[in-house]
Amino acid sequence: MENGSDIVIFGAAILDIPAGPVDITLLRAGSVPADRITMNTGGDALNEATVLAKLGKPVRLVSKVGDDMAGRVILDHCRQYGIDTEHILVEPGLDTGVNVVLVHPDGERSFLTNRNGALRRIYREDLRGEVLKGARIFCFASIFVFPWIGKKELASIFKDAKAGGLILCADMTKCKNRETVQDLREALLYLDYLFPNLEEAQMVTGKTDPDEAADAFLECGVKTVVIKLGQKGCLIKSKDIRALVPAYSDAVCVDTTGAGDAFAAGFLYGLSEGMPPVECARFGNAAASAAIEEFGAVVGVRDLAQVYERYEKLVR
Repeated sequence: MENGSDIVIFGAAILDIPAGPVDITLLRAGSVPADRITMNTGGDALNEATVLAKLGKPVRLVSKVGDDMAGRVILDHCRQYGIDTEHILVEPGLDTGVNVVLVHPDGERSFLTNRNGALRRIYREDLRGEVLKGARIFCFASIFVFPWIGKKELASIFKDAKAGGLILCADMTKCKNRETVQDLREALLYLDYLFPNLEEAQMVTGKTDPDEAADAFLECGVKTVVIKLGQKGCLIKSKDIRALVPAYSDAVCVDTTGAGDAFAAGFLYGLSEGMPPVECARFGNAAASAAIEEFGAVVGVRDLAQVYERYEKLVR
């Protein structure tokens, strides 16, 4: 690519308003106090791009925002971290996606989302062919987020990316309409790496056991499946590999928002550095452990030195 970016991320770029700790059972009419209420950028793709930029990787983000204050905050954030914004579409009259994140006392969270925001107005046509020119790695973050990108559109996007010789990765969120792996087979067969968490994998495969869920994805053509297991780390599985990769055990959980995105970004970093898949998974775990230690999505990830130190502890 002209700016040296060899990683392209396609997906959501939004503004998060995290508040916490909040006991959601107490939410009634009236006010509920929280220790912290802040504002920072979020969205799966922007989180991944931000972590990659903090790790020193040039990255191109493909997304959509409105011509409003939230959109300008996102664009300013990208420029601050050196994220390529050429293909972030700015659409007048459209509200930039905003999430209110209610952080529970244990660090888990609930979301209030804007169903009419830019996040719900991203289309297949927003990913134009020239976006991928010169890239080595393409990550679609995330399957099931965009109502106008269904299985046929996914297959079209993935087919074009593979035709360009790219390493193709995807994350996912919870399925919305009881979709199954069989429904997605036409798209999944192009994927080199898939990063679902355990609950997401269980929902689309119908399998409760992580190994069996991974096998269901492999049977649909995914080359390597990486199932995120939270505190237990992750399971990575392909026809040649089966490994449980432990999490970084010294992390202090404050907020899990963006942890999965940080993992994906760490994995992508490893791929771009030529690491073997299991080492990519370790690096992903290291990045995720940093993300959960601060309030707000991926705020806790500071730089390459921080994540690499954690990665080295996992290798020992």
